[in-house]
Amino acid sequence: MIVYGKQVCLYIVEKHPHMVQEIYLAKKVDTKTFRKFSTLNKKIVTPDPQKAQAMAKGGNHQGYLLDIDEFAYTALRDIVSSHFVLVLDGLNDMGNIGSICRTAYALGVDAIAICGIKDIKISSIIRTSSGAVLDIAICQSDNIGSLLNELSQKEFHIVGADTTGVCHTDIQLDGIDKIVLVVGAEGAGLCKKAKDKLDQKVKITMANDFDSLNVSVATAILIESLRRKL
Repeated sequence: MIVYGKQVCLYIVEKHPHMVQEIYLAKKVDTKTFRKFSTLNKKIVTPDPQKAQAMAKGGNHQGYLLDIDEFAYTALRDIVSSHFVLVLDGLNDMGNIGSICRTAYALGVDAIAICGIKDIKISSIIRTSSGAVLDIAICQSDNIGSLLNELSQKEFHIVGADTTGVCHTDIQLDGIDKIVLVVGAEGAGLCKKAKDKLDQKVKITMANDFDSLNVSVATAILIESLRRKL
């Protein structure tokens, strides 16, 4: 699997060197950076600009590309021991998913379940998360109802982002130890299967007369609000 971009490639080399199969440097790098790559004892290839652009499928590779191991998703049975699980319901923008994964990892979420997407472009998510997705458990599910039912049976309290919910600053989570936050795609919101499994609904109350936030920003606000209530 090819990933590209300076920041994510350097992150993988530093944090997950075992994943690297081959290194592609399409530009001259400084001695210190080259030494980081060479210490992996992996083949370093210098592709021409056309080849590098083709490998990145037209993306901005900045001269840095890696061939890494295929991404390993985490089984549902392995996330039930978590305390904070984030469930993404029908989000299909890889940039938003990557941004959410990056924020979730930074804020202490234990696991993320991506639901309702048949074609997950994981290499794009790795890139847009700056590699953070490699450090958090990622579960994939085609049936959000079954997933939430399983988590509910494992004593998770399920909270969904919905405009009919209580304000994020007012939600009460006394005595709650394990929580699931479910967020839907912008515009569409949560599907009926997800809504049917909720224990509580939560919304973000705006200070001004404005009712639209990017889903990654809204998710960050809700994660931090819920985390502080636990």
